[in-house]
Amino acid sequence: MMKKEFRRGAKLMGSAFEFVLIAQNEEGEKLLDECIAEVKRIEVLLTEFSDTSQTAQINKAAGIDFVKVDAETFQIIQRSLGISKLTQGAFDITAGVLKRLYNFKGNSFSLPEKKLIQQTMQKVGYQKIELSGDNKVKLNIAGMHIGFGAIGKGYAADKVKTLLMEKGIESGVINASGDLTAWGTRVDGSLWKVAIADPNDKEKIIAWIPIKDASVATSGDYEQYFEYQGKRYSHTIDPKTGLPVSGIKSVTIVSPSAELSDALATAVFTMGVKVGLHFVKQLPHTHALIVNEHNKVFTSKNIKINFRD
Repeated sequence: MMKKEFRRGAKLMGSAFEFVLIAQNEEGEKLLDECIAEVKRIEVLLTEFSDTSQTAQINKAAGIDFVKVDAETFQIIQRSLGISKLTQGAFDITAGVLKRLYNFKGNSFSLPEKKLIQQTMQKVGYQKIELSGDNKVKLNIAGMHIGFGAIGKGYAADKVKTLLMEKGIESGVINASGDLTAWGTRVDGSLWKVAIADPNDKEKIIAWIPIKDASVATSGDYEQYFEYQGKRYSHTIDPKTGLPVSGIKSVTIVSPSAELSDALATAVFTMGVKVGLHFVKQLPHTHALIVNEHNKVFTSKNIKINFRD
């Protein structure tokens, strides 16, 4: 029986997901249902925007006590802390409290007072998360807050890929609003291609990357930026300074997992071009494409890219 390409889009985790898989005619639609159900399960587990999620319970107990969580939640926090150490704090799941200091909508932007930033920084820092061996997590400072916005969609993409591979699906793409993982090839044997959007106009493409058995994530300021006293700032906040990042418009990371690509795209965005490229160079099977504030494109050494004129 012929295999064919099945596709479905869905709004999940506050983002547009697209699932693509190559399957026999009778199984494709059922598997797409299972993909959506798996992302919904992860969203219930990790969301900050529900009083009942494990993330919300950890945040509620900040500065008070440990919270026992599922092994799955505990492990994603463990891996997040590992990426924080690897990136020397450029990626940090406690940084969300800093975003509340800024209004990125409208034209009335002003930087918060230094004192307010300094006070809020007391509640930031992955080192202030305490883990206990029996899947217990504690945020050591009252008012601390964790969130998985910079890693959760990548994690969901990886989990769906694993689910499909266990069911014998040899080719597919899970795209979580640009954080995606792809394996195998298309029906005609050609490679999957990932488009890199132009940071100045996301309807346009500056390049595309052919990928097989790899994951790609992009962190960009696109519409989420502001200009203040002649300088462009992104909506990404540097967890080490409490200030918005400037100097970069977008970062695309290619690595073996969507979770890692997702987290590293945020980290490299914060690091800047020079430090970010040097950092990526140290990592096996990991590549980067960075567009700076002057629209200049920088890439790591061995990335395979097709540029469009």
